[in-house]
Amino acid sequence: MHFHIITLFPEMFDSYLSESILARAIKEKKIKVSFYNPRKFVTGKYKKVWPDGNVSLQADDRPYGGGPGMVMRAEPVIKAVERAIKTITNYELRIKNKAKAKIIFFSPSGKKFDTKYAKDSVKKYTDIIMISGRYEGVDSRVKEVSKKLVGAKNFEEISVGDYVLTGGELPAMILVDSISRQVKGVLNKFESLEEERISSSEVYTRPEILEYKGKKYRVPKVLLSGHQKNIENWKKGI
Repeated sequence: MHFHIITLFPEMFDSYLSESILARAIKEKKIKVSFYNPRKFVTGKYKKVWPDGNVSLQADDRPYGGGPGMVMRAEPVIKAVERAIKTITNYELRIKNKAKAKIIFFSPSGKKFDTKYAKDSVKKYTDIIMISGRYEGVDSRVKEVSKKLVGAKNFEEISVGDYVLTGGELPAMILVDSISRQVKGVLNKFESLEEERISSSEVYTRPEILEYKGKKYRVPKVLLSGHQKNIENWKKGI
């Protein structure tokens, strides 16, 4: 699975992708994550070179109709999406001849993301392009063009919950994490997929007796019994 993330702040992903399961999955080439910063596609009057040599790349502008905040401009975001699609076409499609891309646009009003969605994504797609908005959102024309680039059936607005976030970077991390878990070989054992087990959410490890402020907290006796059937029944809540 190859994740292509459109974001103004790719550095936000550094620590999350460089640790634990995802870091190993990237190292072992089970998954790949690429970033496309819309600022790099800014041209014209929105690209300014100041007398001191600094370059200003403006990827946002004031919203039509008024209102607070700024809106991410359509052109640089669309160009970033096009670059991602070109990457897929030039390399993976040529090698595998079966690459299939989907574009995900994060929106509080989108379809609710869940584990089933993650499983289906792994079965249907080799590449997922995620558009992470910022400020007051992304110019809606990005959605119109994206549907034409990959086909309406391969474009979807997704929400990770009934709340509003500052940007789409956290939702992108959530999708990368959840979808990657469904990729074969990312987790060491199939049993590690908690969603495949009907079990108690309570887990215990050493020591057998935990002493805290004069009180003893014990591991349930059934887990110490060695009776596998009883243990499995306990995990299932029987």
